[in-house]
Amino acid sequence: MDSVFQALASAPRRKILAYLSAKDMTAGGIAPRFDMSKPSISKHLRILESAGLIKRERKGQFIKHSLIREDLAKTLNRFVQEVCPVGRPLGNESHILVRKG
Repeated sequence: MDSVFQALASAPRRKILAYLSAKDMTAGGIAPRFDMSKPSISKHLRILESAGLIKRERKGQFIKHSLIREDLAKTLNRFVQEVCPVGRPLGNESHILVRKG
C-alpha cells in the first residue's frame, strides 16, 4: 500500500494516471503533455508500474501503458477501511450476504 501512496504523491504521476484513465498510451504519446525529458517520463512510468497501478504491453515496436483500475480501487478501499474501521464490519457483512446468494 505504501508504494501506491508514494506513487500518488507526485503530481506528474497523478496526471499520467488521469491520461491513462481515458486511453492506453505510449511514453512518446505522454511526453509532449509535460515539460520534462522523456527519461523522466519513463522513470515516472516505472514507478507507477512498480506500484501496480499501470501495466505495459508491447504492440509491435511500441509499448502501450494502461491503467490497472482494479488494483487502484482495491488499494484505496483497503486504506479507507483502515481509516474508517466502522466500514470493515459492514463490508464483511456484505461479502457474506453475497456468498449466501
